Amino acid sequence: MTETLNVNREYKDSLFRCIFGQNDPRSKRWRLDLYNALNNSSYTDPDELELTTIEDVIYISIKNDLSFLVDCKMNLIEQQSTFNPNMPLRGLMYFSLLYQLWLSDNKKDLYGSSVVRIPAPQYIVFYNGEKEMGDRVKLRLSDAFMTEDRSGDFEWTATMFNINEGHNDSLGKKCKSLYHYVSYISRVRQNLRSGMNRKEAISEAVDWAIRENLLDGFFREEKAKVIAVSLTEFDEELFIRNRYEEGKADGSQQKAIEAAKSFYANGVSVEVIAKSLGMSVEEVNALIKDA
Repeated sequence: MTETLNVNREYKDSLFRCIFGQNDPRSKRWRLDLYNALNNSSYTDPDELELTTIEDVIYISIKNDLSFLVDCKMNLIEQQSTFNPNMPLRGLMYFSLLYQLWLSDNKKDLYGSSVVRIPAPQYIVFYNGEKEMGDRVKLRLSDAFMTEDRSGDFEWTATMFNINEGHNDSLGKKCKSLYHYVSYISRVRQNLRSGMNRKEAISEAVDWAIRENLLDGFFREEKAKVIAVSLTEFDEELFIRNRYEEGKADGSQQKAIEAAKSFYANGVSVEVIAKSLGMSVEEVNALIKDA
């Protein structure tokens, strides 16, 4: 029997972005709390943050989770449920686009005789996958160079925080909204391990989050959207990973390639395919270029 993937095109965003990447007052407050927790700062005005998210509709193959400017820093924060060692390269590409947008918005001239002052970059990856990882991992672009270069002349880093339960607890204590997000994801995974199917696991976790009043009523007010987004995330990641692993187990690289092409043709974004397979966006693009 052939298994099919039913992609809900209305809910292609991640739950992380639904919580932290919106322009409503509540999301702004959570975003500010997240920034303060990461930087040990104490800003109180959510409007000090300027959201500069790269939208999927423009940059469909390299959609990030959220980015914002504050304190002369450009902060890019991404959530990953699958470990990907290519995050530094992805971050370099993201920031290149963000800087282009910033230069254009601020009418800066790169060909003038004076130095153009730009916001300092900070690239944070929140990891909540099931592969065991340390609390904090520094990923470096130079580790991917074909020839070893430790000069530091061409370096770009991604700082990965493991936000699973039992890791970086102090960060969760500083940012209640992040703690609530992690608690919800952990509840879903506990339900899955207990034998529930994905729909049951997510529905029970949402009802639990409502009872616990996580995120100040967000789960109650956005119940249908949270369930739809969560189903899409868990379904796509698990389905893609399983089909790709089946192709490799059969010794058929072509079968795995065809699976990736099929996902793409059915509306699954390159970003989701890359995250699910632990590959770079460039590698997935190479697989599907003829799709």
